[in-house]
Amino acid sequence: MNQKRINIQTQDFGIEPIQTRDTNHYTSEYVQSFVEKWDDLIDWSLRSKSEGDFFISELKKRKKNKVLDVATGTGFHSVRLWQSGFEVTSADGSPAMLAKAFENGRKHGLILRTVQADWRWLNKDVHGKFDAVICLGNSFTHLFNDNDRRKALAEFYAALKHDGILIIDQRNYDSILDSGFSSKHTYYYCGENVKAEPEYVDDGLARFCYTFPDQTKYHLNMFPIRREKFRNLLGEVGFQTIHTYGDFQETYTQDDPDFFVHIAEKKYILGDKNETDSE
Repeated sequence: MNQKRINIQTQDFGIEPIQTRDTNHYTSEYVQSFVEKWDDLIDWSLRSKSEGDFFISELKKRKKNKVLDVATGTGFHSVRLWQSGFEVTSADGSPAMLAKAFENGRKHGLILRTVQADWRWLNKDVHGKFDAVICLGNSFTHLFNDNDRRKALAEFYAALKHDGILIIDQRNYDSILDSGFSSKHTYYYCGENVKAEPEYVDDGLARFCYTFPDQTKYHLNMFPIRREKFRNLLGEVGFQTIHTYGDFQETYTQDDPDFFVHIAEKKYILGDKNETDSE
């Protein structure tokens, strides 16, 4: 992959950062200096231990092999899935992230199959049908309006085979909006001495600040979508059965998880029964 590196080192949110609520802005938020620190935030080894084989086992028990990782980031899940025997295509909207993912793949003896793609026009750049689409790391909340969210989910749906599944996650924004931020810092952002916390939240924006041991700070502006809103959108684009897990557990208290994981099935169910409320 001959991916041109982005050399911009400083983020630019303009004079009113909390007014930056535009889906198209997210690619410029991942400046090269931030991308280079991203794996310090995740900590691949600790994250592997924290999530265990959840995604691998869910894919295997449903007999899914061909996987499209639409938010590959620096390649963590793409690499893990390749190592576990899956056939993976890795996509991302950020060229800097894709270049880092490709580099990380090489470090693990893999040549990742990478594609730069905007989710809203995913099938223009990514061809073929997949057993599963995964969209992880709270990435979907980079989308700031319902039209963008519906368009992206429709593209994911179209990329799946007739019995394919979508695995997609989000922060527990219900808890953040209703009770304030509290994180066990256990499952997703496992890097030691790295802080990831919101510095501003309202119904239309969660602005997160990422502080690293050298005291450099970066920000991401995301939309705080609520759990039921997310599940309803999945149903609206055609997914009939949706299972939601809290921090990889089927049983949880609503306010307790840091993250929700939704597994949505495309397989058509005959009859009028609506399964979107299943847990």
